[in-house]
Amino acid sequence: MHTDTERCVRAVQSKDARFDGWFYTAVLTTRIYCRPSCPVVPPKPENMTFYPSAAACQQAGFRACKRCRPDTTPGSPEWNQRADVVARAMRLIGDGVVDREGVPGLATRLGYSTRQIERQLLAELGAGPLALARAQRAQTARILIETTPVPMADIAFAAGFSSIRTFNDTVREVFALSPSELRARTPKNRANSPGTPGVLALRLPFRAPLNPDNLFGHLAATAVPGVEEWRDGAYRRTLRLPYGHGVVALTPKSDHIACRLSLSDMRDLTVAISRCRRMLDLDADPVAVDDQLRTDPLLAPLVDKAPGRRVPRTVDEAEFAIRAVLGQQVSTAAARTHAARLVTAHGETVDDPEGGLTHLFPSPQALAALDPASLAMPAGRRTTLTTLVRQLADGSLHLGVESDWAETRARLLELPGFGPWTVDVIAMRALGDPDAFLPTDLGVRYAARELGLPSTPAALTARAAAWRPWRAYAVQYLWATGDHPINFLPV
Repeated sequence: MHTDTERCVRAVQSKDARFDGWFYTAVLTTRIYCRPSCPVVPPKPENMTFYPSAAACQQAGFRACKRCRPDTTPGSPEWNQRADVVARAMRLIGDGVVDREGVPGLATRLGYSTRQIERQLLAELGAGPLALARAQRAQTARILIETTPVPMADIAFAAGFSSIRTFNDTVREVFALSPSELRARTPKNRANSPGTPGVLALRLPFRAPLNPDNLFGHLAATAVPGVEEWRDGAYRRTLRLPYGHGVVALTPKSDHIACRLSLSDMRDLTVAISRCRRMLDLDADPVAVDDQLRTDPLLAPLVDKAPGRRVPRTVDEAEFAIRAVLGQQVSTAAARTHAARLVTAHGETVDDPEGGLTHLFPSPQALAALDPASLAMPAGRRTTLTTLVRQLADGSLHLGVESDWAETRARLLELPGFGPWTVDVIAMRALGDPDAFLPTDLGVRYAARELGLPSTPAALTARAAAWRPWRAYAVQYLWATGDHPINFLPV
């Protein structure tokens, strides 16, 4: 979008927050870059230039605006709705792969050469993987500086910098302030607000509108005891992270999601934030989604009644696939019971002084030696589960943010006991495909019948072609017509 100068200028002059994260405005006279909705008086059009990423702005020598804080905008929805190599690379960079494995590790995961990845990212985003990861490290450093009393040296390494000098130079270059000056500007009532060592209080931004009912209702209604819970108006769960584990509490607010995060290793902060944003689908563009779905006269009343529905996703793709198998042809309560038994028997214990969380969900490696006879389910489903776990554990099947949606679907369909419903629910909620559709789902079929839509899978799929590429969001609106607990924000 950043190449459409006229459209970008209109967005800046109208201070349209819908475009935050889509592009960045760099002001040639001040050498500052802003989000489109920056509250200051817009610069003259001839003094504006536009970039597709904060990293590109930084590489061009611009510093972040201290007023609108463009580094805190929601991420571009492009990376969640596309399945090409650039989008997959951006999802991996957001998950901290470059910091942990370098650019060669990023390229290996995507099946391309380092040169190909760098060329494609530079062509589309104006910055290579190292610059994009550097911009992300700067944002992580800013969060730690402003929300914790952690010493600067510890922040430098927690944010992913290789040295304190690099940390100091980057913060000065990006924010035009030293780390100490950045901390001194933080209001006293904001700094260290949780009051508990090792706990961070953050605000996760999103594009309005956001309807929290089905989003948090789904997560709470399907919560696995010991791993997830709804407590004091917040969805809480444990997180398995690259360097350790964490516990997060997410509370819906009118203009943000309040995030209370406890980590065993601060190096996991960037990854934890990225995964929580992905689980809550916070980088979605609800206006684009809802406008498309409103073109169907039978869906339009549902969208108008409660706009901004998100797709509840996951923080761990392998975990969700296992839970999807456990939920085949059983009730939500039965699926939770099966999952809770696995957690008690094979999950790693964690300490949660603020609530009732006790375990991490067991990894595929921990479940690889699972005795099928210990599973209280039909023999066919036991085979399905053990086959899935074995392939996840030995690496022959990989589910991650970088997964190619079409290829992964084909791989899953080859497994015993995997039909279209299981594959598509994994594609929707684990892989993040915004166009995944569930025409055989009972809830979808009941809703279709009530609304006057075709109720047979083939006819409904044909009708749903007009909803593309947002059919996963149409599923949320269809599900919301029922009275199942997944549709209601817990009290």
